[in-house]
Amino acid sequence: MVKKDLVEEVNKVVCNRKEADAAVNAVIDTIKKALKKGDKVSITGFGTFSVTKRAARTGRNPQTGESMKIKAKKVPKFTPGKEFKDVICGTKK
Repeated sequence: MVKKDLVEEVNKVVCNRKEADAAVNAVIDTIKKALKKGDKVSITGFGTFSVTKRAARTGRNPQTGESMKIKAKKVPKFTPGKEFKDVICGTKK
């Protein structure tokens, strides 16, 4: 499923495609803004979006085999909720 498919699914619930597109974009933009500020976004029954810090480390260039330093950075993280996991794992319909 891609964003277009998600908009089509939301379109089945709202009045028109333009509103569905606006709703999907609003949710995505709100999550991005919250994560950029360092906040967590928890959606009950679905999961939690957060930002974690990845430490600096030494890596290896696969083409040359040469060691290289990789800088520390922040990365987005998603932790699925129990209800979401139950649906995916088949323990709940």
